[in-house]
Formats: sequence, structure tokens, C-alpha cells
Amino acid sequence: MTAMKLTVRVVLMMFVILGVVTLYVSYTAYYSSTLKVKQPVTYRTPFRDIKITAVHPKPPEKACHSVETQLKFDCHPENFPTKEMCEYRGCCWIATPARKKPISSPDPLDSQAPVDVPYCFYPGNYSAYRVINTEKVFTGTEVLLKRDSPSYYPKDIQYLNVNFNYETPTRLRIKIYDSVANRYEVPIVLDPARQPPHDPAYRIHIQNDTFHFKVIRKADGKHNETVLMDTSLGAMIFSDQFLQISSLLPSHNIYGLGQHRSHLNLNTSWSRFTMWNRDHFPIEEDANLYGSHPFYLVMEDSGLSHGVFLLNSNAMDVILQPTPAITWRTIGGVLDFYILLGPTPIEVVQQYTQLVSRSFMPPYWSLGYHQCRWGYNTTSRTLDVVHRLRKAGIPQDVQWNDMDYANNYMDFTYDPEKFGDLPAMVTQLHSEGLHYIMIVDAAISTAHTKGSYPAYDLAIEKDILVKDGFGKQPIKGKVWPNETVWPDWSHPDATDYWTHVVSLFYDKVKFDGMWIDMNEPSNLGNNDSVTLCDFNSTLENPPYLPAVANYTLRFMTLCATAHQSLGRRDKGLDLPGLHYDLHNLYGLMMAQASYKALERSRELRPFVISRSTYAGHGQYGGHWTGDNSATWHDLRMSIPAILNGNMYGISMIGADICGFHSDTTPELCQRWMQLGAFYPFSRNHNEQGTIDQDPASLGPGVAASSRRALLIRYKLLPYLYWLFYRSHVYGDPVVRPLFFKYPQDQITYRIDSQFMWGDALLISPVLTQDTTHVNAYFPRDTWYCLYSGKRRDSLGEYYNLAAPLDIINLHVRAGHVIPQQEPSLTTTESRKNPFKLLVTLDEFSHSSGELYWDDGESLNTHDRKLYTLIRFKTLKNKIYSRVDMLGYKDDLLKLEQMTVFGMAQKPKQVKVKSNLHDDFYYDDSHNVLYVNKMNITLYEAFVVTWTFTEIKDLS
Repeated sequence: MTAMKLTVRVVLMMFVILGVVTLYVSYTAYYSSTLKVKQPVTYRTPFRDIKITAVHPKPPEKACHSVETQLKFDCHPENFPTKEMCEYRGCCWIATPARKKPISSPDPLDSQAPVDVPYCFYPGNYSAYRVINTEKVFTGTEVLLKRDSPSYYPKDIQYLNVNFNYETPTRLRIKIYDSVANRYEVPIVLDPARQPPHDPAYRIHIQNDTFHFKVIRKADGKHNETVLMDTSLGAMIFSDQFLQISSLLPSHNIYGLGQHRSHLNLNTSWSRFTMWNRDHFPIEEDANLYGSHPFYLVMEDSGLSHGVFLLNSNAMDVILQPTPAITWRTIGGVLDFYILLGPTPIEVVQQYTQLVSRSFMPPYWSLGYHQCRWGYNTTSRTLDVVHRLRKAGIPQDVQWNDMDYANNYMDFTYDPEKFGDLPAMVTQLHSEGLHYIMIVDAAISTAHTKGSYPAYDLAIEKDILVKDGFGKQPIKGKVWPNETVWPDWSHPDATDYWTHVVSLFYDKVKFDGMWIDMNEPSNLGNNDSVTLCDFNSTLENPPYLPAVANYTLRFMTLCATAHQSLGRRDKGLDLPGLHYDLHNLYGLMMAQASYKALERSRELRPFVISRSTYAGHGQYGGHWTGDNSATWHDLRMSIPAILNGNMYGISMIGADICGFHSDTTPELCQRWMQLGAFYPFSRNHNEQGTIDQDPASLGPGVAASSRRALLIRYKLLPYLYWLFYRSHVYGDPVVRPLFFKYPQDQITYRIDSQFMWGDALLISPVLTQDTTHVNAYFPRDTWYCLYSGKRRDSLGEYYNLAAPLDIINLHVRAGHVIPQQEPSLTTTESRKNPFKLLVTLDEFSHSSGELYWDDGESLNTHDRKLYTLIRFKTLKNKIYSRVDMLGYKDDLLKLEQMTVFGMAQKPKQVKVKSNLHDDFYYDDSHNVLYVNKMNITLYEAFVVTWTFTEIKDLS
């Protein structure tokens, strides 16, 4: 009986095994026949081979030919695509004649094929993730996704969470992340979500079978619904080191995706923008530069605007194609999108800066003119330049020194024998009303005896240096002082370390700000000089390599495998942080530490200028656009660079005036000084071995026109300071493209040869050689020439303006009251001078404006209410003021003169504070009224009236 039962069980088990084997063989045979591949396939990257297994059947030929050219999304973004590999990925292969560029780069090391119409593209029904659960929650909607078959990249994430969080009425967050394991996420503090909005400006649509979603701007009575994001095309892939998602765009008018050199309006005809911070001067269009800003702004066809920010700091490519559509490809982290619905472009920037933090409030002196070069070499020569500018009557507020001030290029050192008495020089500059800034590189020298160099000794003591791939020893490379190491700004003690080092040097040299450089971080030894990288690691050679310079992440920087303090989180374990993740944050974190170190050391408002940046940098400092060249093209491309910076919330931004590399020419420098006088950050800077290019050194013509342009800047500094206050408190960009003010005028969408200060001042520079006219666009409005008050009523037209070599064209928009101040050669002196008001009347004889004033250097004056805010308004025949805040009472706040543009006829009488005032003049050739010697105390409310018929005083 027992034996019979055993026999039966054995037979049943054999049948089960036979059935399982039969099913397995049938399944394998089916899948193999479908894919026509029976073993893994290897594809090559520049430095390693990767094996993948086919997971998708070859698509039907009919399905491939039905995909329109503009709807083709690249399935093989790596170099050297082949038909076999393409079909192995389950994608379509059609060698289209529409492609203009070769499908492969001629460089065998190049990991990226040129971007163009792809030969290998996804079929319309390419399988990806499907929805297995959707749940409505208090903050929005949560979706659980499952991938049924792997992608063609290693280590797919099978289960994903997608959270649609309704954060504000105009801000939607979409976070896509691993459901099982924790992954690296960008460790910066963002504006928190508020109470979920009752009626947001957006709605979402989720497709359940093959997952995709749409973000839709709701109709508002004036505008129909607009789809802002639509991920239904392409393929969403989420593997360990390759994350991809594509979205249709509602318009070709897209801006941002920095840092790169390009025109403001980005080219959607197959363009690629790579983000991986690198030390490389701007010479190639669209190439990755010093900063990473994965944010774009779109002008929709309706004239409304929205923005999208991807919170991801890993190396990435962003592809634009003429669908129009965008594809994001990043090699780590998560996909964490913030959609900002504006609806105006200025509101998009306000919402973005609210999210990542508003710009810092600069000290007043930093709005003046800055002079620098690499190669002054001595204190004597540095002071000679200062006095040469002073003798020429050219305003200057800040003198800088490049690395030639330092002893053997070591931070926070100077050599009295070679450079001279640096503390005495700074004391002299201060006595003359100027300020001083020196360069500080990110790398710290190791070449000294123990105990002689606090910057290194303290870093070793506190153990706050970036470590090698084993996490044992500080990673070493080469920068200007030869062998160097790098502080790990993500370490919790890094700011205290930096504060101590900064304070020690400040005790010797009373510098006023910090210029932090080489902080991408830059390694001139390229990691083959001291510490070797682990070339076999997938971190150094990922399965997908964005189109970074020289085809490797470690080119002129630290190893991707280098250890940093800020850890990764994986399955509940605390793992070391990796430079692979944190590289793009290095400059931001250094700026944060520098800002706090200056704040603690000086107890005054910090001023930091950094080369490397990331989202949110503007709260800690400004930026110069890098080591440009003395060419007309570099002059031209500086305008979109400063406009982009302000779009990212970096208000204090400028280019090296007259060019850093190569010798400038008098004409180029003259035109560049005119333009640079209207950069938010106005600094002339060039490299060693080139000619002197401070404006006093290039002849009387350059000196005279530079003096004129800078004196206009200094006259307008109260208005510029108010713009920085608006940027600091409300997020308004200081400089802005024309379409920010005129979003309904589509001609303005592509203009980046002109720009505006706020809404009032239009700057139209000459940008080409041997040119004495400029073809300037004036949007539909009333404009006045700043020099003469001549009125121009434009219907939205181009005008050919005379532009003699000594003139930059400046026009003021009607409807503004612009506070001004009599200029001096430093802000220290000009702040003592009386104020003026420029009033530009509109068609109804109305105008308005504000003056923000504080002591110009104390900390947190706005939050502590230590400021004065005065509002001005013109109605018909009077202008009056209202003091909204009186937290800073300065007896020097005196109004002496008022100029009114657009007064149709000469007034018979002018009254100042109800008293007849005889000292006025009317220019009937341009309809301008000048009222002089007003002697009004600005922090007391006043009224000025004018009448066109004489009224007798019967009192």
C-alpha cells in the first residue's frame, strides 16, 4: 500500500516536471523565434563592452513606416548604431534621407552620435511600464508601475512609484522613483509644498496600459486648454544608470537648459544640451560649460508661459527635436519634475526662484564698476591701474587680483617680496572709497611643511577632504600650486572649516568679497597625475555616457568614484556619497560655504562670484560667464548668457568685459565697455600675456566713451538697486528679454541682441565691427530717448538708430518714475549726492516707480525692516510720493531735480509742496520739463504740481 502510493507520487511528479520542461522549451522557442536572437548581444562604449539580452520582438514593418519623421524618437543614442542592434532592441530601422548629419561621429572615442532624425527609433506601441495601481491621496495622485520585460540597459528598476503632488495652484510636482530601494536624490532644500490647492491651474491625465501622462493647463475663459507635457511618445526607461523620458512641447519657443553658449531661443531642430560642469572656456556652441541648470521656459502659442525643472544633478543630455519635443536622459538619481504654470514669463521665474531660493541682496558698492586682470603681479602695478582710471575720470568701485597675488598660487597667501604689501594696498583702496576682492580656487595645495598652511592642515585635522575611490585617502590632482586636494563641501564640518580659514586671512587682509574659481571642480592633472581612477567601474564608464567633453566624466575633474560625505541611501544602508552624483553641486556647495564664511567673518553683506553653478546658486552669489575671448562673437553671445542667468535666479551676472583670452582692440573694447556698463555685474578682466585693456589704457576715445557709459550706470544705480531688491524679495529678474514684458508680441521671442533693465530701460548696443548704426526693435509702446527725451510711438517696429562710436542707445518706456543720483567716481561718494527723478509720462500722463534704500551693506536689512521704501506716482498734472517703510532714515536723501519726459506743453506754473517754484525749464523741441533746486527731503511725503494756465495765489 505504501509502495503503491510512493509509485503514484513519483509518476505524478514526473508528469509535473515534464510539463514544466515542455512549457519552458515552448516559451523559449517562441521567444527566440520572435526575437531571432538566442544569446546576449554586446554593444561597445568608448571604454568598455556591455552585454544585453533582447527583450522586445522586432516590430512589424508596417508599424515602422507609419511613424512620421517628426515623431521619431531615438532608440539608439549611442554612437555606431546598426540595423541588427536596433531591431534587437525592438525598434525600427529606416535609413531616412531626411537626416543631414552622419549617424556616427568620426571620432572612435565619441560615445554619442550626432543628433538628427534617427535611423533607429521607437515604434508607436513600444512597451514600457504599465499601471498596476492608482490611488487618490490628500496631496494628489500616487501610481504604482511595473515593467514586465527589461530594457536594453543593465539593472532595470522593475517597480516604480509616480507621485503627482499638487503643491500650489501653479506648481505641480511629478516624482518618479524606485518603489523598493532608496536612490540618490539631490540634497538641496526647496520651497515646501503648501496646502493642496482647491482649484489648481492644471489637471493631469494618466494612461494606464502603457503608462504615460499629460499635464494640461486648464482653460481660463480667454484661452483654451493647452497640453504642457505629453509623454505618450518615445520610451520611458528607468534603469540604475540610464533614466529617460520624452515629452511633446506645445511650442518651439523654448529657453534655458544651461549652461551653454547659444542664442536665447533654443534650436529645436535636433539639438543636444549636455549638463556636466566642466572647466572649458566658451568656444563651442551648445557644449557643456561651468554650470548645470536643468530648467526650461516655454512661450506657448497663446502668449502664456510655463517652466519645467528637473531636480537631478547627475550627468545628463537633453535633446530637442522639431516635433517639437524634449527628451531627458540622465545617468543616476530619480526623475523629479516641477511644472510651473506662470502664466507670464516673469511669474514663471518668480515661481522657479520661490522653489530654488531667491537671489541674494548685493552690497551697494558691488553695483559699481570692477577692474581686474591676471598679471598685475605687484601691488604697485595694481594701484597704478586704479589711479589711471581715476585720472581719466572713469568710475570704479572694486579692484580685483587674480592668482598672481598668491604665494605659489596657494589660496589665502601672499608674498610680500614678490607681490608687495597686500594689507597696506587694501587699506589704501578703502581710504579712497574702493573695495577689494581676490580669487580663491577650490583646490588646496599640499606642497608645504606641516603646520605652515592652515587651509591644508585644518582640512586634514577635520578630515573634510574628498577621498579616493576606496574612501581612505584624500584624492589628489594638480591645479596651479601643483599637487592639490579638494575640500568636500558636502561634509557637515566644511562650512566651519572654511569660516576658520577665511577668518584667519581676513584678520590680515580686509578683503570685501570672494571670487571662487576652478570649482567645477577643475583638475588640470586630469586624474592621471596623482590619484588614478578605477577605470573598470561602471561609475567611470556608465552604459550610457552623455556627450561630455573628451568622452569621459573624469576629464579635467575628479574621479566619478571619488567618495564624499553626503551619503547615498540604498535599502536602508548609509553608503558613502559619490562624486558621480554630487559633481554638479560642487560649485553650489562651495558658494554656500563661502557666503556663510564671509557673513560670519565680516558681519557684513557677503559678495561671492563663482564660476561653477547649479540651481539655487543665486541665493549665495553671482556668476561671471567664464573665460571668454576678445571677439565680436563673444561680445554678441554675452547677452543671452546674462539673460539666461537671470532666468535661473542668478541676478548678479556678467561677462568679462573686452574679453579674457587674446588681445582686444580699441573698437571692440569701446563697444564692450558700453554694453558691459549695463551688465548687472560689470567687470573688465583679461589674462596674463595680453595687453592692458582697462578703459584708460586704450586711448582717449575708449576712455571718454567708457566714462560716459559708466557715469550713466552710476546715475541709474538707485533704480538698479531697486531691481535687485525686487529680485531678492519677489524673484523678478534684473535684466530680462523683451518678451518678458511683451509676451503677446512674437517678434520679441527671438530677440537677444537687445535687453531691458526691469520694465523701464531698453538697451540696444552695437555688436558688430565698423558699425555706426543699430537696427533696434521697439515693441508697441511709447519710448523716450534717455539722452534727449525724444519721444517714439512704436507700433512694434524696427528702427535704424544712429550709433556713433561713443554712444550706446538707451530708451526709457513711458509710464515710469526712475530714481537717479548724481554720479561720482565711487558709490562711496555718489551715495552722498542728491537724488533726481526721471518721469516718463504715458498717453494718460501717468507714471509710477519706487525707491528702495538702506545702508547698502548691513545684513538682512529687508527682513529686519532696516530700509526705506518710497513710492512715486504721477496723475495728470502732479507727482506725489508715499513713504511705505521708514526703517532707514538718511539725512542725505534729498531730491534736487526732476525731469519729465512727454509733457505736451510748457507749464505756466510749477509748485513744490504747495509753494510756487520758479526754477524750471521747458525744452519745447522734445517736450521735456526740468525742475531744479527742489531741496525735498525724500523720506517725507511730497507733491509737485504743474499747471498750463497761470493760477493766482489768493491766500
